[in-house]
Amino acid sequence: MKKAVVVFSGGQDSTTCLVQALKQYDEVHAITFDYGQRHKLEIEVAETLAKKLNVKAHKVMDVSLLNELAISSLTRDDIPVSHELQENGLPNSFVPGRNILFLTLAGIYAYQIGAQAVITGVCETDFSGYPDCRNDFIKAMNSALVQGMDREFDIVTPLMWLDKAETWALADKFNALQLIREETLTCYNGVIGDGCGDCPSCDLRSNGLNHYLENKTEVMASLNEKSE
Repeated sequence: MKKAVVVFSGGQDSTTCLVQALKQYDEVHAITFDYGQRHKLEIEVAETLAKKLNVKAHKVMDVSLLNELAISSLTRDDIPVSHELQENGLPNSFVPGRNILFLTLAGIYAYQIGAQAVITGVCETDFSGYPDCRNDFIKAMNSALVQGMDREFDIVTPLMWLDKAETWALADKFNALQLIREETLTCYNGVIGDGCGDCPSCDLRSNGLNHYLENKTEVMASLNEKSE
């Protein structure tokens, strides 16, 4: 039996990955992390979507220690999300160590249930500039977890080389475009669906959607070519 664990935030990317995983694996578990993020609504959205999609098991894990350690606009209400980069060249929405922690815990969970894959919606092609979304990081993390637990499994990144338009095309391919457009939460200001229209995350999301809707045939062809 093919099993997978999906790191699931209730946002566009992770929901697209979850929808795809439900078609590709016999048993899918979703894991959502409560790290004291800016909007608790994320967790509620993830719980609602997991039930709607009939996910076999959905675990919400308290990792609020991350909030104490990692200073970011996504962990501090008094730090506004900015379009400007910091002195280190990273956006102030970057949460240091977040994906290291999430993938480690998801890997442990996968070990316990005998899953062959941990799936995460990170992307290097069309992303916010986070270093822990890059392919080199994922490969290093995968190697560390396999060596540390002496068990083979893969960290799978279906969106790694897709731009946002192609991510929308992937959702459409699985008949989930409206669900993801209307019911996911990607906005840094906590607005479900199309979002606030002003934060960096909303910019990426809306630009990708508009490009897909205006160029469906071309974008779908590009997606299919990358999927071969």
